[in-house]
Amino acid sequence: MRLDDFDPNAINVEDQRGGGSRMPVGRGGQLGCGTLVIVLIAATVFGVDPTQMLGGLQQGAPVEQSAPAAGGSTTSESCTTDPLSRETCNALSSLNKTWEPIFRQAGVKFAQPKLVFYSQAGQSGCGAAQSAMGPFYCPSDQGIYIDTDFYREMESNLGAGGDFARAYVIAHEFGHHIQTLTGISDQIRSAQQQRPNRANQLQVRMELQADCYAGVWAARNRDRIEPGDMEEGLKAAHSIGDDTLMRNAGRRPVEAAFTHGSSEQRMEALRRGLQGSDDSVCDVYMQ
Repeated sequence: MRLDDFDPNAINVEDQRGGGSRMPVGRGGQLGCGTLVIVLIAATVFGVDPTQMLGGLQQGAPVEQSAPAAGGSTTSESCTTDPLSRETCNALSSLNKTWEPIFRQAGVKFAQPKLVFYSQAGQSGCGAAQSAMGPFYCPSDQGIYIDTDFYREMESNLGAGGDFARAYVIAHEFGHHIQTLTGISDQIRSAQQQRPNRANQLQVRMELQADCYAGVWAARNRDRIEPGDMEEGLKAAHSIGDDTLMRNAGRRPVEAAFTHGSSEQRMEALRRGLQGSDDSVCDVYMQ
């Protein structure tokens, strides 16, 4: 996908990579959107026990992690550390430029999310960030967190490589930011508390809508899409479906345990956005 170079003055980037002292992280908030599926990926790719991982994060157990380097770094420096960092910043810039006018037209206030790079371990408003979690969105600080090494793992272990597959990951997390700004996220959390027996079903709806929003972004930048891009995105969506991840982890897929949707559902959600290009096509997941 051919994206314009980012404007360092037009995106919000924080960098927790590099030097700095080791510091314990105390109790954090709840897991951010997008983390549960990555926990399943961790079980498949890294051999992580998902129960222990979820339990430790939700209970806020102290974790040793790197603090940002003293003085920090500029957006330009953070985004040009390596090709994957630049690519991620370009995607963020495109997402901001695509969604801001949509919000303006709808009369809804838009606020950019911040992109936070970290390596191995970091700190978010939702608690500890760990590489095995993969990219995630934290509604508490409206941050998209990523260790770019995940992209390499995604390609080598999940068979989901390519620049569009990587852009889809960021666009999905950006979709959760949209849900935060529009209040959908709060509505879902409230409904989950009122109907805990449907918590997973409601979570799946929210995740599929985020996939759909990712497709809308791509459709609105159709002139930047190159041959094979859509196939890369759909393959990535298939690779991170709950049923596929469970099979890869040696487990029998159980729909009641799904949190993000099956491979077919995720592909269909992304395809819906790609074909519709209007964000209203994604409302179906909240009906």
